[in-house]
Amino acid sequence: MGILDFLSGEFIDVIGWTDDTRDTMVWRFEREGHAIKYGAKLTVREGQSAVFVHEGQLADVFGPGLYMLETNNLPILTTLQHWDHGFKSPFQSEVYFINTTRINDLKWGTKNPVMTRDPEFGPVRLRAFGTYSMRVSDPGKFLTEIVGTDGEFTSDEISYQLRNVIVQEFSRAIAGSNIPVLDMAANTADMGKLIATAIAPTIANYGLSLPEFYIENISLPEAVEAVLDKRTSMGIVGDVNKYMQFNAAEAMGQPGSAASAGMGAAMGAGIGAGMGMAMGHQMGAAGPWGQAPAAASAAPPPPPPPVEKVWHMAVNGQTQGPYGRGHLGRMVADGSLTRDSLMWTPGQDGWMRAEDVTELAQLFTIAPPPPPPAG
Repeated sequence: MGILDFLSGEFIDVIGWTDDTRDTMVWRFEREGHAIKYGAKLTVREGQSAVFVHEGQLADVFGPGLYMLETNNLPILTTLQHWDHGFKSPFQSEVYFINTTRINDLKWGTKNPVMTRDPEFGPVRLRAFGTYSMRVSDPGKFLTEIVGTDGEFTSDEISYQLRNVIVQEFSRAIAGSNIPVLDMAANTADMGKLIATAIAPTIANYGLSLPEFYIENISLPEAVEAVLDKRTSMGIVGDVNKYMQFNAAEAMGQPGSAASAGMGAAMGAGIGAGMGMAMGHQMGAAGPWGQAPAAASAAPPPPPPPVEKVWHMAVNGQTQGPYGRGHLGRMVADGSLTRDSLMWTPGQDGWMRAEDVTELAQLFTIAPPPPPPAG
């Protein structure tokens, strides 16, 4: 191998990066002290940016594409190096590849409860958690503000700082929203947009953006949730007295249960006490030494008379009545009520022919038949 071949082997002529991870955001091209050959090929794939840093100063930034590293493609580096148009020598520079794709399913949550004032419950403490996605929107700013000289930078190194910013803006948004706690579940989408908008200026200073931001849950402390569950249960139960009677009836209906046995004993005791009181009353009503009472007790009042049953009759699409049974008997006699007349009474399932109604069929059996024709 000649000296020229050896020297040419010391120069980098192909620069590129293939990411095989899911969380690497920045990777520095390792050249191990080798200089970059003038005219070398730079490959920047989709979802990447390449940033040149020369002697600690940010130089040129390349988006996706294939580039020949010459003076016309390196305007900032050419200015820093004071290269002329005839420059074709190798040069020293650090190359950082920035991942500009979305990094998804990042978690956020409140480490401590957030104090807020609810219009219904008063002062309450809330916790919340959710997910978001992140991407590098300004590779140069992200490199200078966040990464520095780190040769391999992952999303875990920035996610903690982003969580602090998110929780701070969430606390402000939740305190100023005046949304009742019970209505927050229906407004998480709007609140998420509000928080993402509030966060955007701060993380833009880092060269980042949040394409997606979600609030998955907003919860109360466990003790408050337990009281709220009891309140919800009371709303479902409704009348407490009826609910207790229902539970007692169910307990009695279960054979062999303690409640059933205890209730049976209590009922037996109650029946015995009632019989004893009745016997004592009878003995007190009788005279001494078992003699008859001086005056008989007042007789119980007679039961109320039965309510007369009435019927309605359908005639030519019209309803007539109501008629009592006596009136219907006269109608049978004058022929205005026949066996085929349609009748109905409260509690009856639809209209029925008169002879199919037991109470009315008897009217036709006791009524005389129509008189024979005259002559």
